[in-house]
Amino acid sequence: MKHEHKYDANGKQLCCTLEEKINKETNIDLSCCAVDSKSEHSNGEGHDHDQSHKSESTLRMFVPAILSFIALLVAIILDNYFPQTWFTGWVRIAWYSVAYIPVGFPVLKEALESIRKGEIFSEFLLMSIATIGAFAISQYPEGVAVMLFYAIGEIFQSLAVKRAKANIKSLLDQRPDEVTILENNIAKTIKASTAKIGDIIQLKAGEKLGLDGELLSDNASFNTAALTGESKPDTKHKGETVLAGMINLNSVCQVKVTLAYADSKLSKILEMVQDATAKKAPTELFIRKFAKIYTPAVVFSAIAICLIPIAFVDNYVFRDWLYRALIFLVISCPCALVISIPLGYFGGIGAASKNGILFKGSTFLDIMASIQIVVMDKTGTLTKGVFKVQKVVAIGIPEADLIKYTAALESKSTHPVGTAIIEYAKGTEKNATVTDVEEIAGHGLKGKVDGKEILAGNTKLMIKFNITYDIEIDNSPFTIIVIAIDQKYAGYFIIADEIKEDAKETIQSLHKINIKTVMLSGDKQAVVNAVAKELNIDLAYGDLLPENKVEKVEELKFQNLKIAFVGDGVNDAPVVALADAGIAMGGLGSDATIETADIVIQNDQPSKIFTAINIGKQTKKIVWQNIALAFTVKAIVLILGAGGLATMWEAVFADVGVALLAILNAVRIQRMKF
Repeated sequence: MKHEHKYDANGKQLCCTLEEKINKETNIDLSCCAVDSKSEHSNGEGHDHDQSHKSESTLRMFVPAILSFIALLVAIILDNYFPQTWFTGWVRIAWYSVAYIPVGFPVLKEALESIRKGEIFSEFLLMSIATIGAFAISQYPEGVAVMLFYAIGEIFQSLAVKRAKANIKSLLDQRPDEVTILENNIAKTIKASTAKIGDIIQLKAGEKLGLDGELLSDNASFNTAALTGESKPDTKHKGETVLAGMINLNSVCQVKVTLAYADSKLSKILEMVQDATAKKAPTELFIRKFAKIYTPAVVFSAIAICLIPIAFVDNYVFRDWLYRALIFLVISCPCALVISIPLGYFGGIGAASKNGILFKGSTFLDIMASIQIVVMDKTGTLTKGVFKVQKVVAIGIPEADLIKYTAALESKSTHPVGTAIIEYAKGTEKNATVTDVEEIAGHGLKGKVDGKEILAGNTKLMIKFNITYDIEIDNSPFTIIVIAIDQKYAGYFIIADEIKEDAKETIQSLHKINIKTVMLSGDKQAVVNAVAKELNIDLAYGDLLPENKVEKVEELKFQNLKIAFVGDGVNDAPVVALADAGIAMGGLGSDATIETADIVIQNDQPSKIFTAINIGKQTKKIVWQNIALAFTVKAIVLILGAGGLATMWEAVFADVGVALLAILNAVRIQRMKF
């Protein structure tokens, strides 16, 4: 039977929440031993402590540990500093048992539950055997202490995971549950999930938009941080698309709903981030497989440490060797590895999303860390994809007059080049009188402005009317609009795609970390060369069809280079698929881009390419730091423990202490500035 999502009265989804999905798929919960997430979590049950405690305050989470600590402290004082005659025998045992129960009972319960499910060799079993064994040989303080510190470690792990989740879960709060719509000019509040396409939303200043739509008001300013990671206001004009999660900053505006609640851009982003946790990095997968072999190996090794010496040691004392075996068990718990490594990657995904970069899995963090060459599309990636007037040259006439006359004439045309000139004129053309406009196909425009005959078009138009112009114009790689007034050459406009403000900075940053840059474009080679020179790009190829772009990337792959390709849409899909990491300038663009790319840069800023690589490098660095820390400390203390040189207190540090250090290291990435 097909699963159907359930919602509460406010339209909020009750099942399959982000937290549930993350807990299930990342194997990150309070139980750091859960090395096989499929078997333990597939049915929605198991030891998901984070779920059961999510409604509790932080203080309540610490209550069992506090009670246990107080009881243990009193017992140690009565044992060593203020001995009491009554604190002996069964009273002493009972006291330590009471100290043990608040922190030990949940672990014992989980150990039995894991065994019932077929997961015999879990960390719960290791800790249970070690602490019960300590009680069996009358090492009561050590038994309680091991479980107490283990429980404290688990709590801190839970808090760290919750913090890591917060960056991603905050996205869920970007849409209001309710929206105000206008029905017959009467405001009415309804659930956002029930709003229909075509409804008119009234959005007050400071309110968040609940659904994607089209702006009906003349203009409005929005905070787009929920979608792009940038809090800089973005001004939208009538007819432009506005998206769920945007915050209206100024006066009341109206928005017509164009997409259903479930189909909004934010919904797609949330879904993508949810699914990101399912795609594990190779390091993460290795640790999981390693833990499944490592844990039973440790159990059998502990048994061997305890029993094999019978055949070799003259004065064999079972109690002493059992103590060594128990120490070995505690030390060898894979807690630091199993929790800190997924947490490191999870933190990397969270840090990236906070910076407006969406990774579709931790594996792409690893890939970005090893990128050697970045291949970029030109239009929409390095340039804005919008025609802009770059330069105006006036000959024998004031520049302002040239702009006014040309813009007035172009106002009678719908050509995008004309639109660029009109925008550049900033309304100066509105006072001019335009008559007798004639469009000459393939050449340009002819007409009268304030009684003057104006010709505006390419050089072919000048040749057609036998007008002499500056021949240097023919060598320009950009679009040139040549102007003649009353049959006399009057100047020209250079029209070109505008380079993004941070494009040059991006290339410089990539070069600083020894990453080569390549630009591929369908534009003519002269234009591509001009942009490449401006930005200092290493290699640039123009006049390319989509299949030609594929060929160029294949040539690079034959050199065994790790390649990231950055494009702006579906046309680049073949190259995106071929590259090791496909990066899309998703911004406020097409949904198809979000669905096909490995990484999505939400605000369309090229500088985020460098940020994504930097986050990948920092994440990988932290993960390997944790691996090295865990293995080094555990190996040293394991050897000492097997040789009888380490006590249970060193064992606690090797397990819980190292785990906490690794966790603190892992969460560092969320505090880093990128």
